[in-house]
Amino acid sequence: MIEDVASAGQVFDRRAIPREAVETRWTAPDGYPIRRIDWLIPQGSCRGSLLFFPGRGDTYEKYLETLDHWHRLGWRVTAADWRGQAGSGRFGKDPLTGHIDDFSTWVDDLAAFWAEWRRTTPGPHVLAAHSMGGHIVLRALAEQRVDPDAMVLSAPMLGFLNSGVPAAIMHAAARLMCALGDRRRPAWKWSEKPGQLPVGRAALLTHDADRYADEIWWRENRPEVAMGPGSWGWVERAYASMRGLEAKGVLEAVTTPVLIIGTSADKLVSPAAIQRAARRLPRGQLLMFGAEAAHEVLREADPVRDKVLAAIDDFLLRTAPVTD
Repeated sequence: MIEDVASAGQVFDRRAIPREAVETRWTAPDGYPIRRIDWLIPQGSCRGSLLFFPGRGDTYEKYLETLDHWHRLGWRVTAADWRGQAGSGRFGKDPLTGHIDDFSTWVDDLAAFWAEWRRTTPGPHVLAAHSMGGHIVLRALAEQRVDPDAMVLSAPMLGFLNSGVPAAIMHAAARLMCALGDRRRPAWKWSEKPGQLPVGRAALLTHDADRYADEIWWRENRPEVAMGPGSWGWVERAYASMRGLEAKGVLEAVTTPVLIIGTSADKLVSPAAIQRAARRLPRGQLLMFGAEAAHEVLREADPVRDKVLAAIDDFLLRTAPVTD
């Protein structure tokens, strides 16, 4: 058992579904089943409702500790998979490759989920997400498909690290790779041994060895959540979607308060793109870390993670105050 001290002083087991949480399936408008988890409304007054989505190849199991933190502060918390990953199936050529026809499919799922969830939960309503999830929820906000009172983005995927190569050229290269073969085939090599995580992956995600080990434990005990590389189709559609958000006037029209948390040491998404987005959002706020933080800021070592949670809690107190 991995134990940690929760915000309320209670011991939290990161390798178990909390007793207060319930796992079910949500059915999308087209009949597709998507996994979700809900922390029921706490006893007494409810702080509001918070909906969280993880990143590419991610699972909500990795964020139980953080989701439970928000629940203990009085939030009615929900998290869900993205269609085609974690415990909600696959669309690639094999059980590990992540593929999607278009990011608009995920935006449509989010919009439908949001409408139903918002209608059945108490306000204020907050939308939070990590990495690819951060990109999708911000796009949905820009397209006016969701209407949260506030939004929190953890290391959002707003650009890739391209070593100085313009995104337009990289996008063209991805389109070429799609034209040369099956769009569902993996776009990068995962590991020398199929199914095993690549060497050096931990350093890209977190400095906390125990929290990284939690992910391995969940992959071994719930093998259906394991995912490897993205497909060439995913890469090409990711470039298309990110370039759409970069278009002039798109983020400038967003009036919702948005807190973005990133790190200049991120090796998976572009810190420069994150900083540009924060400047363009009229009510954007930015918290940037340095070498002390890797990509998964919500799963970092306590000195970083504590600052992240404190910043989020303070932001929500100011932008999503308790309603009577």
